[in-house]
Amino acid sequence: MATYAKEKGFTVQTLSTDTAASQVAGGSWASGGNMNTAREEGGGAGTQTAGLAFGGNTGSDSALNESYNGSSWTEVADLNDARKNASGFGTQTAALLAGGNPNSANTETWDNSSWTEVGDLNTGRENILNAGAGTTTAGLVWGGYDDPAGTGRDITESWNGSAWTEVGDLNSERYDCSGNGTSTAALAVSGTDGAAPVSSVESWNGSAWTEVAEANTPRSGTTSTGTYTSLILVGGATNTATVANTEYYDGSSWTEVSDISTATRDQMPSKAGTSSLAFVAGGSQPTRVATTEEWTAPSTFTKIQEGQLFFNSTSNAFKVTEFDIAEATWSSGGSLNDGRTSFTGIGVQTAVVAVSGQDGSTSLIDSVEEYNGTAWTEVNDTPVTLKYFAAGGILTAGWVAAGVSAWNAASFNAETYHYDGTNWTDSGNVNTNRYVGYGGGPQTAAFFAAGNNTSFAAVANHEQYNGSSWTETTDLNTARNNTFGNGTQVDGIIAGGSPGYLGNTEVWNGSTWTETTDLNTARAVPGAGGGTAPGSSVLVAGGATSPGNQNNVEAWNGSTWTEINNLAATNSSNALGISNATSAITFGGFAPSPSTFATVTEEFTADLVNFTITSS
Repeated sequence: MATYAKEKGFTVQTLSTDTAASQVAGGSWASGGNMNTAREEGGGAGTQTAGLAFGGNTGSDSALNESYNGSSWTEVADLNDARKNASGFGTQTAALLAGGNPNSANTETWDNSSWTEVGDLNTGRENILNAGAGTTTAGLVWGGYDDPAGTGRDITESWNGSAWTEVGDLNSERYDCSGNGTSTAALAVSGTDGAAPVSSVESWNGSAWTEVAEANTPRSGTTSTGTYTSLILVGGATNTATVANTEYYDGSSWTEVSDISTATRDQMPSKAGTSSLAFVAGGSQPTRVATTEEWTAPSTFTKIQEGQLFFNSTSNAFKVTEFDIAEATWSSGGSLNDGRTSFTGIGVQTAVVAVSGQDGSTSLIDSVEEYNGTAWTEVNDTPVTLKYFAAGGILTAGWVAAGVSAWNAASFNAETYHYDGTNWTDSGNVNTNRYVGYGGGPQTAAFFAAGNNTSFAAVANHEQYNGSSWTETTDLNTARNNTFGNGTQVDGIIAGGSPGYLGNTEVWNGSTWTETTDLNTARAVPGAGGGTAPGSSVLVAGGATSPGNQNNVEAWNGSTWTEINNLAATNSSNALGISNATSAITFGGFAPSPSTFATVTEEFTADLVNFTITSS
């Protein structure tokens, strides 16, 4: 049994293996043969040594079709209908292409010699590049863009070899997204909601879509290959730049792996490839290119159970790739338009809203601001003025619940409101009126725990939400208010709070709350907000202690809290939007001396760091 200790005392042992994940972690990109014609926004099919690239944009809509043998491309029979941004999938000898610009419903199938027009989609749509999965006899297409209406689509259609049928809609409208799988088990990844790239991911089970763990980087125009439990995602564009990073999904979480050599978007993928053997061709860098890059993962790596540690039996070395959370620092972001406290946030670092609260005049406000990673913009107000309320979800599918509109029991609000990125909708009441509790989870699977009741006493009450109604479930072990937490209905965490200044932490496993390791610094009203982080990866930032506010930050790794780099500002009742402990944003809050309702925004991003340890 081999062991090693990192600089910061983290010990990993060779306890068990996960071959598939470890192969991907050791993967890399290499140049393949160039296509005959540079293009972007085309469809792809096949494997690394037997692929197909068809349609796309060469400066105008293209019908070109090229075949790949693992080293070179050959032009073969063109499409019947020139188009770009269509959804393609299948193999080198049996492929399908559907939809595309301009707002097409047309479908064609390839039999290794020619393309044949077959049954149209029920809904014409464009910008569905890479948003498809399956075969020529059992396929799936989702999302897209409705032109000229100018809106994203949530429509999903299933193909049976002769006709398309509309099936369960996506939870979030999106276009320029990606994904892979089969007609009964697929993954829809990232894309844009029309306002900004998103990191949200949904899993298809043959009848419905379910939100699962978000990718690390919000982006559109991405390319993906693999299955719904083993998929690589590469390239694409954020709000500010084309990116090169590659991520691996293992069925439950995303891990950064080796970057592609050049940042590229809108590439053509090997849809029948795997997360260990794949290619991408063409795309924009930002000009159109003909290049091919091949992804290959070795078979000599073995993943260690604890952490991201890998052993290469050829080189006799350990390699670990981790986010260096301990060394990551907070940096200034754009300032809020309205200073506020006793409010919350919904979303993640580059796509979050600051909701209601109390302003510098001590008045309750209904204003909402949206952050794009650079600046805050005023958007639609909440239906009521609120403070001390719970929230969760993402920018395009968020929720807020309960809270107070004045300092008396009659002003306790029980309503839940949904946010779709633009509008607020009244969506059911909590069972127990309360304020200064905390919630988390997505819009259709949320939880809300703790707080003060109408007698102003701390409660241990816990409720779960299905998107339309709340149900009472198992109470916390410790009644508390002014607390912080995050997670989901099956993996949640609550930490700190009042009465006084609490340090105790409780974790939720879907059925019970369990007391676990205390915070290093007991605190009340720490940074609280939405986000989608699991209970095994969250931050607690700022808050109030005795004798005053704190700027220290703690990271939770699933079992213990660790002090990491401090915030610049010393605030309580600030909001915190997080996707995980590696990417976070905090904004607003209250500083008592001098009395300030803050507009400050701070951003936190941990870098990936590689360590190599030679085995003895």
